[in-house]
Amino acid sequence: MTEATVERIRLFLIESPIKMARLQGVGNVKGTVKRVLIELTASDGVIGWGEAAPWEVFTGTPEAAFSALDIYLRPIVLGKPVRRIRALMAELDRALVGHAEAKVAIEMALLDIVGKSAGLSVADLLGGRVRDTIPLSFSIADPDFVADLERMRKMVPDGNVIYKVKTGVKPHCEDLDHLEAIRKEFGDTVDLRVDYNQALAPFGAIKILRDVEQFAPTFIEQPVPRKYLDVMAQLTAALETPVLADESCFDRRDMMEVVRREAADAVSIKLMKAGGLFEAQAIMSIADIAGLPGYGGTLWEGGIGLAAGTQLIAATPGISLGCEFYMPHHVLTEDVLEERVANRAGHVVVPDGPGLGIRVSEASVRANARVLAEA
Repeated sequence: MTEATVERIRLFLIESPIKMARLQGVGNVKGTVKRVLIELTASDGVIGWGEAAPWEVFTGTPEAAFSALDIYLRPIVLGKPVRRIRALMAELDRALVGHAEAKVAIEMALLDIVGKSAGLSVADLLGGRVRDTIPLSFSIADPDFVADLERMRKMVPDGNVIYKVKTGVKPHCEDLDHLEAIRKEFGDTVDLRVDYNQALAPFGAIKILRDVEQFAPTFIEQPVPRKYLDVMAQLTAALETPVLADESCFDRRDMMEVVRREAADAVSIKLMKAGGLFEAQAIMSIADIAGLPGYGGTLWEGGIGLAAGTQLIAATPGISLGCEFYMPHHVLTEDVLEERVANRAGHVVVPDGPGLGIRVSEASVRANARVLAEA
């Protein structure tokens, strides 16, 4: 039997309007978000989709990801067997430094093809499900805190109880006022987390974070910049609240260093950082050995990337702190899926279908596309 190979590649640089601005410690977003979609067609006609969603202040630019895929990675991928994913990913790493988002988009699309061909979900290909739903965290990041509070009033009765407050952008006293307002209105019925996105300087960080601890957050995410890993370790040792590493941990080497220095109590696993679903599982395996739970983080992915993330978490026991896969339902005005991945009672429902378990709308892709390349 002839082994199916990659016969065609289409790339789309898309730009999607968002419903509200988002303030983050490392950078802000308003108006629109850009990302790159890739469609691979195998020689047997099976189609797979992937997504690259860089953020210029975090990993890179969508335009750079598009160019990496179109100019450097396309010639390598065309003609390759669709089932030999690990071998191809190793070849991509040798051919191009960095560009994790571009590489994970290719891996996503290949897994989508293999899953569809075999009648298996990507979670099945990654070892099988350990969970069918994932607790959903919504980020409180609107410049208008009153608007976010009103969203919470609508979401909490529907079972959405996990909220991550983006801190360090506004004055510290305002952050405390916002945390107090949430606790005053919702009490312990909500699981409250805070995320500084590297916003704090090492000097004085401990005092600020001890102020925050009075509101009993589940964790404090990445309080200081990535380069201050020793400070992360000091804060982890000094605080009662668990510290979660995000920007401090992109790959396995980072994870080993976080563990060695005891620089965090938990870790954010993001496909756009890891550069692959297999790589994300490898990172989590190191965290598992050290007893650090994982959290399903994102950049600005739409439905394709988040479907892949959902499949990953479904098959990875250690990613047990929920996920922040709220963009398609709450932030994007329009996504590219025919039907969004379901949210139910504050949880993301893992799709049941083969591959990523989604159907992409060609019309929506083309309506949002700014640049198209195919061969």
